[in-house]
Amino acid sequence: MRSVALIAAVLGVAFLLLSGAVGLRHVAFVSTPQAGERQGSDQDDLDSKSFADAVTRWNPDIFWAPASKSADVVTRSGDEARAVFGPIPDGDCDSEQMKVIPVEVDGNVVDLEPNPMKPGHPLEFEHRNESGKVVKWTATLPKCDKPSLTGSTTYCGLNSRVVRVVRGNVEWLFLCRKSNFSQEVSTDPYWTRSDPRFSVFGTIGFNRKSGEIVFFDGRKDRSEFDWSKPFIPPGGRNYSDEVGRAEAKKIYDPTFQISCHACHDNKSPYVIDPHIEQSRVGFRSAGDSRSTAFSLGDFLPDRPRLPGAPFRVVGSSYTGTYRNELSQARTVEDPTGNCTSCHTLTTQVTGRRFAADAAGHEPTVTSPSWVQLLELNEEQIVYAEIAAHRTDWANGGGIHPWMLPGSGNDLSSGAPPLSLEDWRKLSDCLWGAGGAECGYRPLYTRCPAPEAQDEGSLLADAKIQVLPPPPGAEVNTRILRVSWTFRNSYGGVPERDDIRINVAVGAGAIPATGDPPQSGQYPSIEQAKGTDVEAISGPVGSSGSSLLIQNVSFAGHTKWSDPTPSMLPRSFQIDLPGECNRRTLIRLVPKRFCFDQSEAAFSEADHLIYADVQCGELR
Repeated sequence: MRSVALIAAVLGVAFLLLSGAVGLRHVAFVSTPQAGERQGSDQDDLDSKSFADAVTRWNPDIFWAPASKSADVVTRSGDEARAVFGPIPDGDCDSEQMKVIPVEVDGNVVDLEPNPMKPGHPLEFEHRNESGKVVKWTATLPKCDKPSLTGSTTYCGLNSRVVRVVRGNVEWLFLCRKSNFSQEVSTDPYWTRSDPRFSVFGTIGFNRKSGEIVFFDGRKDRSEFDWSKPFIPPGGRNYSDEVGRAEAKKIYDPTFQISCHACHDNKSPYVIDPHIEQSRVGFRSAGDSRSTAFSLGDFLPDRPRLPGAPFRVVGSSYTGTYRNELSQARTVEDPTGNCTSCHTLTTQVTGRRFAADAAGHEPTVTSPSWVQLLELNEEQIVYAEIAAHRTDWANGGGIHPWMLPGSGNDLSSGAPPLSLEDWRKLSDCLWGAGGAECGYRPLYTRCPAPEAQDEGSLLADAKIQVLPPPPGAEVNTRILRVSWTFRNSYGGVPERDDIRINVAVGAGAIPATGDPPQSGQYPSIEQAKGTDVEAISGPVGSSGSSLLIQNVSFAGHTKWSDPTPSMLPRSFQIDLPGECNRRTLIRLVPKRFCFDQSEAAFSEADHLIYADVQCGELR
């Protein structure tokens, strides 16, 4: 602390003079205290505090961490998402981009409509074939061809809606799902297409380039939502949207009760199973008559899902809730070679439930642990409930199982289903009960450090200008204007705002030879990271033998403002004091706010600059 205070005394004397402390004693800089010097004096603390106060005064409103304005879980989570993915669109399930998820029974599409054949036209279930012809009416709908696999929502619920909004590399999915406590559909008007009421609201943001994904769910103390008006994003539309931020608290679940990541874990935001009615899954073939008539086509497009692709959940509160599950999740290779050449299977619900349903085999573990036995029993119950809500036609009509070895989702090939023997080998892997044959790899990848390989960002053009003394300062004071540029191109989001720069400052005498400093004379990377920083005031603290200024934002990006869109490098600038006949050494370290349990990632690149201030000469 003593050596840090001495740096502050050298660099901060100019600030003290400006604030009226004309008689302040100057303490000469040394890297370590000399023999007989008193450690940690009150004068040293005053120098450091005055330096910190003046740095804040000279550089107003540029020191701030993104998503730090609010401690409210919903608001902060929305701010974090906006800092990574850019602006979040309204959740509008009544927009032109909306699609209604069809429900099929016995190979026909079903909806709840007034029955014109009966007195009073009661609501009943209308069944139409692929030609659009009404083939029958029923008063109940106990089963469907493609029941939901969630296990927690109505198996054959009608008229749920999905919306997909694409902005560059980022896409947003909004799901407005009609469901009820009984998980059974009825002739209640609630199930009609025109009734805007629904019970489950979900939002997913995904960057197809960086693999980052974020989840928001509607509150669980609300049983009903209304899609007749759009839903404001969590955190509002920006930091200044106080009305929207307050409204969003009433919409989104701050407890993250639903583990969205457990299903949406296939290196993609989509769960592509027969229930979502994409043309490529759950039909005899993508081009058959029912697929053409009933499916949503490729509304949710196919995308590559390689095991090594980046995939990371964003959200400090969400990842804190599911920290253990996220850290233990693994991708799986099928030891039989049947099922993982086209997509990724995991030890989460994608493997345990969806793969079981796709193969038409009950989840199983050869030698389960006690914990696995409990979880397995629960999954077997869900599997049985789903099967009980599937029509006999689906099983006999060639659309279940819906994945076949070799031909995958092409069910017209006539290929036999996965054998029970092969399924047991695969299921062991999916339940984490296998060995090396399963090829386990962590599902989720780490938050990338700025300037890491393939990350794409870059700090450049770092320099120091020595400027004349500010008005009222003594003649031996100079301003050191430190500037640089930084391109934050990770994920290709023009509004991305998850990077700040730490500035570590050291000082010393100018050598008589004028030789440039050696790398070891600069503040270290560890000091610049601020792992053991001791706060002084505002953004300034002591870090080892250096002073550390944290979280510098780019020019014009003042506190609690959203960035203007740009893929060009941003310009940064900060003014520091310098003193005649002294050398100032600076290390710049880019810092990524990860908004997960790793908190932050720092660049390991060396960005070192220095200035020698010669009295009577500016250079």
